Amino acid sequence: MTRDLKTLLQETAARHHQRLCPRQVLGVRVGMYAGEMFHLDLPQGDKRLLALVETDGCFTDGIAVSTGCWWGRRTMRLMDYGKVAATFVDTRTGRALRIRPALDARVRALEYVSDAPDRWHAQLYGYQSMPNCELLEVCEVELAGGLDALIGQAGTRVVCQTCGEEILNRREIQRAEKVLCRACDTNAYYVSKK
Repeated sequence: MTRDLKTLLQETAARHHQRLCPRQVLGVRVGMYAGEMFHLDLPQGDKRLLALVETDGCFTDGIAVSTGCWWGRRTMRLMDYGKVAATFVDTRTGRALRIRPALDARVRALEYVSDAPDRWHAQLYGYQSMPNCELLEVCEVELAGGLDALIGQAGTRVVCQTCGEEILNRREIQRAEKVLCRACDTNAYYVSKK
C-alpha cells in the first residue's frame, strides 16, 4: 500500500527529526520515484528493494521511510561518496537505477516558491511540489561487483587470520591463501591504542 507524500513527510519528521528539512523531502521523493520506476508498492514489507545511499543523514531517513529499506534489515547500504544520490536494486531482477536531484534543482525550487523567506524554505516547499521530471534524474546502472557481493550470505562466518575477529556475511578478503577482514587487508578507519 503506497503512502502519499504528505504522510511520508510527516512520518520522517516525527520518527527521525524535530522538523522536516529539504534533504528529507528529497529522500522521500527519491524513494517514491524508485517505487514508480520499479513498479513496486512501497514501503516494502519484504527485502526485494536494496538502496545504496551515497551520503548519510536526513536524505537517507527520507529514503528509509518511503521505501522500507533500513540499515537493520540489510536493505540499505552506505556508499559514502558525500553525494545526495542513491542507487536502487531490484534483488529479483538485478535491475539497478541511480536517482539523484537534478543539478539545477536548488535553483528551480525558487521558481516554485518565489515568496519563500529564504533558500532553505524555498527548497523545503519547492521539492515537495516540483514534478519528478524537473526535480530528479534517473540513470540505469550496472553494479560493478555484482548483486551477490552486496547482499552477502547471511549466516556465514569466518575468522580473520590476522586479528582473529569474526567476519560475517562473506565480507572477508582472500589474499595469498589467507583470510582477512577488510580492516586488516587495507587501511582501517581506526587505529588501536594498545
